[in-house]
Amino acid sequence: MTQSSRQNSYRVATKEAGLSHDDIKQALLDYFVECAEVKRILIVPPDISRSNSYAGPIVELLCRRFPAAEIDILPALGTHMPMSAREIRKMYGGVPADKFMVHDWRHDTVAIGRVSSSYMRELSENQLDYDLAVDVSRHVLNPDYDLVISVGQVVPHEVAGFANYTKNILVGCGGSNMIGQSHYLGALHGMERIMGRADNPVRSLYNYAAREFLDHVPIVYILTVTTLDRTGLKVEGLSIGKGDELFVRTAALSAQKNMTFLEQPIKKAVVYLDPEKFKTTWVGNKAIYRTRMAIADGGELLIMAPALEACGEDLENDRLIKKFGYLPRGGVLAAVKGDRELGENLAVAAHLIHGSSEGRFKITYAPGKMSREQMVALKYDYMRPEVALAMYDVEGLREGFNIVQGEEIFFVSNPALGLWTTRERFNN
Repeated sequence: MTQSSRQNSYRVATKEAGLSHDDIKQALLDYFVECAEVKRILIVPPDISRSNSYAGPIVELLCRRFPAAEIDILPALGTHMPMSAREIRKMYGGVPADKFMVHDWRHDTVAIGRVSSSYMRELSENQLDYDLAVDVSRHVLNPDYDLVISVGQVVPHEVAGFANYTKNILVGCGGSNMIGQSHYLGALHGMERIMGRADNPVRSLYNYAAREFLDHVPIVYILTVTTLDRTGLKVEGLSIGKGDELFVRTAALSAQKNMTFLEQPIKKAVVYLDPEKFKTTWVGNKAIYRTRMAIADGGELLIMAPALEACGEDLENDRLIKKFGYLPRGGVLAAVKGDRELGENLAVAAHLIHGSSEGRFKITYAPGKMSREQMVALKYDYMRPEVALAMYDVEGLREGFNIVQGEEIFFVSNPALGLWTTRERFNN
């Protein structure tokens, strides 16, 4: 395997339509030209919640690029539920289903090292004072693989500043220690200080752990930047290679393409959650994370979620979220100290902080499959979904500001693809 000597590859769209499928195919052919002898490959792509990554077509191209190799595919689920057979067919087309494995973040990981308590104190500004066990899927560590190809989308993210790169391996294929404690580190640091920033404590933790404990694994990263409009999905950039510079340059492009800066805060935002991707508040609360820096104090966020049916992506996380509801940061920190269960499930604690407006604005859910009583217990307001859909025609609304029955609203059709903020809040 000679990929360690390869120069990183960067392609940025110069046409309105973005990079073409043939552009991407050629980039893959060029980068992997010296890998003809590779016999066994592990591909680590995202799940259906990140179907706008263009990872589906890329995985299909990789399978064709290495026709003689034995290929396994391990979707980077993190704490998400496994992909169904229908979701695999929808996202990965003709890739045989028997190539797919399931990541089990609770039981199928291996400890590969420890981050010292002194470094954790430095990253957390003295809020965390213990070492962190780094655990990752045993499949990623399998020495039988000649190549591990991590595929995914760089986009603003509530925990890591921008998603993907080392996070795809250490969280997407990570274990409960790494997932929980890194998420809590991010929540303590504060989302507003992280989102849309490539340099932050959580990213430093992931990159440090990858350098220290995964350097022997032959990982190549394929990173995309995408946008979506009424003409369809556009691949704005494609980066292939390894090293922190690969991520930093790709994140800079994502900042240009995926961040919307507003001059004035939004009084009312309406966000639609695609039923195909968003069935739980665990992922559906992107509607909150990604818009909260843009919403005015005293404002309102209405989340239209036709397929919302649960909170957590597994039963234990679901139970804990319902036990506490979405609390402001101070309430969650107190609960972590006073409740053993929550103290041992820091990913849930971080998620509870992320799902709150900190009392700044009202959050109303219009869920398809959850009751008024359930939403109120979570500390959200409730609207019947048929009423919300009658008020707001999601097919007719345009992205951004609209006037609906004399009221100004700001509409977001897909919160997974962006970050909305005022310049004042982002800069301060």
